[in-house]
Amino acid sequence: MLKIYTDTDTDITPAIAAEYGYQLISMPYSIDAQTTYPYVDFKTFDAHAFYDKLRGGVLPTTSAISKDQYMNYFIQDFAAGNEILYVHFSRAMTNTFDAMDQAIAQLKEQFPAARFEEIDTKGITTISYAIVREVGDLVKAGKTLDEILAWAREEVDHFAMYFFADDLKFFRRSGRVSGLAATMGTLIGVRPLIHMSQAGKMESIGTVKGRQNAMKALVDKVAELGSDIDRHRICIGHTDALVLAQEIGRMIEERFGKQNIEYVDVNPTAGSHCGPNGVGVCFHAIHR
Repeated sequence: MLKIYTDTDTDITPAIAAEYGYQLISMPYSIDAQTTYPYVDFKTFDAHAFYDKLRGGVLPTTSAISKDQYMNYFIQDFAAGNEILYVHFSRAMTNTFDAMDQAIAQLKEQFPAARFEEIDTKGITTISYAIVREVGDLVKAGKTLDEILAWAREEVDHFAMYFFADDLKFFRRSGRVSGLAATMGTLIGVRPLIHMSQAGKMESIGTVKGRQNAMKALVDKVAELGSDIDRHRICIGHTDALVLAQEIGRMIEERFGKQNIEYVDVNPTAGSHCGPNGVGVCFHAIHR
C-alpha cells in the first residue's frame, strides 16, 4: 500500500493533507525559547496574529527535527511493509534531512520489505504547496509510485516561484538568500525579487522600486516563463498580505484570462525567515 507524507514547510494544512491522505510532519519554530510545532501545538494557523508579532519586532528562530522524531513518523508504515513517499521542502535549505537519512537507514535495516522514496520539491512554502497538490492529484487518480516518481523527475523543475519581501531584516538574519546585499534594507522602497533556483535555493535576481512595480514584475515573470498555466494551479502565497495577493491575482487574470488561482498562507516556520507583507507567485513554467 502507498502511504504519502509531506511537511508543514510546504504550506499544506491538515484539511488539505486529509483530502489526499498525506501524513503531515511538523516543522518547528521558536519564539522566546518557546518551541511550537504547527498543527501539533495548535489546530489552525492564525496567520494574522503570527505575522503581527513579527511586525512588532519578534524574530523567531527555526530548528531541525531529530532522528528519533523521524523514526516515530515513519516506523508504523515501515513495519507494515508499505510503499512510502515523502514529498518535502528543499534539501538544499536545511540540515534536517541528515537526521531523516539516518532514521531511514535504520528503518530499512529493521524492515527491509518497505520501500521509501522521496520527492524533493527544490523549494519551500508555496512552490512546494503546488507540487504537493499535483502529486496528491496523481495519487487520487490511481497512479503508481513509479509513475509518480517519473512525473516528478520531469516536472519539478517546471514549477517556478518568484516573490518579494517587504522587510529584509528577516532574510538578512537567516542568511538564506544568496546575492542579497546586507545594505539593501536601508534603501527605502527597494524590494529584491527572489526566486527558487533549480538547485533548490532562494536567490535574489534583482531589485524593484516600489510595491506596485514589484507586483507587476511578478506578473511579468508569469508572462515570460509561463507554460500551460491554464492546466495548472497558479498559487499566490503571502505572509498576511491577502489584499496584495488578490491584487496580483486580478492582474494575472487581466492579462491571461480566468485562471485556477489559489491564495496560500505561508506557514509560520518559513514565514519566520520571510517576514510579514511578502507575496509570491508559483506557476507552471518552461523552466525555473
